Amino acid sequence: MKKVIVVLAAVTILTLWNVSFTVQAAGGYKVIVNRSVSFSELSKDDVQKIMMKKTSKFEDGTRADPVDLHADSPVREAFSQDVLGRSTSGIKNFWQRQIFSGKNVPPPELSSDADVIAFVASNSGGLGYVSEGAQVSGAVKVVTLVK
Repeated sequence: MKKVIVVLAAVTILTLWNVSFTVQAAGGYKVIVNRSVSFSELSKDDVQKIMMKKTSKFEDGTRADPVDLHADSPVREAFSQDVLGRSTSGIKNFWQRQIFSGKNVPPPELSSDADVIAFVASNSGGLGYVSEGAQVSGAVKVVTLVK
């Protein structure tokens, strides 16, 4: 009887963890920019072009300096699927082709929300994304994504 209860408890915990993971991966991110940036909205298309380095400037002409979370991050997977339209592995393959052909290099990958916030805060054109629950400092602001 004890074994059955332990197994049921383990299954329940794993099920709850998977539900939590799915909720976070389904859109648990927010896009941030340096506080000095004048706008409060960005189109997904503009964010995609900046993150994929198809443009190096925001619409107002300000230089853009993008940053990514590490490839293992479920937040990165959600952002990649939602904004970039590809999986994280698809994005990694894109950048491998870019590097191999000498065209471009990917944005830096940082290991935590705090690192992304610090990067965006210290770069006047900083653009990144963090988990939905991340506490952002006054040096960055959250922007609304529009179509």
